[in-house]
Amino acid sequence: MSCDGDSAIREHIEAAEDLLHSAAVHSKESRGRAKFEAQCSMRAAFQIDRERIIHTNAFRRLKHKTQVFIAPIGDHYATRLSHTLEVTYTARTIARALNVNEDLVEAIALGHDLGHAPFGHVGEQIVDEMSTDGFSHSRQSLRIVDSIEDGGSGLNLTWEVRQGIVAHSKPRGDFVSDSRASRLTLEAQICRIADAVAYLNHDVKDAIRAGLISEMDIPGEVRATMKRGILDSMIRDVVEHSLLDDSLFKNKHQAISMGDPMREAVNILREFMFDRVYLPINRGKQGQTARSIIRFLYAYLADHPEEIPNGYFRDEVTAEKATVDYLAGMTDYFALRMSERLKPGISGDIFEQLF
Repeated sequence: MSCDGDSAIREHIEAAEDLLHSAAVHSKESRGRAKFEAQCSMRAAFQIDRERIIHTNAFRRLKHKTQVFIAPIGDHYATRLSHTLEVTYTARTIARALNVNEDLVEAIALGHDLGHAPFGHVGEQIVDEMSTDGFSHSRQSLRIVDSIEDGGSGLNLTWEVRQGIVAHSKPRGDFVSDSRASRLTLEAQICRIADAVAYLNHDVKDAIRAGLISEMDIPGEVRATMKRGILDSMIRDVVEHSLLDDSLFKNKHQAISMGDPMREAVNILREFMFDRVYLPINRGKQGQTARSIIRFLYAYLADHPEEIPNGYFRDEVTAEKATVDYLAGMTDYFALRMSERLKPGISGDIFEQLF
């Protein structure tokens, strides 16, 4: 969209943000972009970022990237794209209730998982093991928007969106009380919690659909605390406890939070999902096959850099970095097809059931 014209529309949008809570980030107060750009006449800064992210190749590829279940047979399992959309509307629901910047929240949420490797966290783990510099999908998401998309020039996003993208990952355990989160903008904190709210909700449903667990397997403390259902219960609790915390509105660095009973229930549910769903899938037959595919492709590309498109070699990018960028950008389907072309049979029944 062209940014030429009278700036009255953008100024009207920015003026409307004056009604946001004082702790919110206002577009006109953004810390800006790495490279100067003239302001758009029709869109505020975070609206521009949101639209740039949606139009990336990396965003489109999310529809063929694993969320939890690798190559599931069935049309209704979450993908990395459907997860991203669920995080986005969850985050916007919380942001609207707390009267903070929805455009900023939406841009962070839409971009937070762009850097996921194929086969979800299984792929991320293997790339991390094989790469000299290590690998995490949050850092790769930032790398994509900074220096891979748009022919290697990046999207030149605002500081606030970039911060939210790189800081969204959460350690195993009680991430809600992680003191590092309080140093983020409120909008970034919201996306961080919304990510967990969304994946716990759809991962539980997918695990039940797959027959790995039943509703009655979910720990009693969780069912008792989340009587409205996982999604609605968690969203309401975040909103209610953040609104009730008066200190939240006196200091921009206070944390978006949950009440103690809900936080405990969330931690119990996360551990339950690790033990009963995430780790068994990662260690199972398809998880092992996915590991073999990523290891093979990484080694092959490192030995045959000519197989990597020229666009990944730019500026000071090393052959190893180009390998990581190219491999991490692959969809599950592309990785399966490429590995089968180079080493028939390596993907076993995963390839057969999909193709």
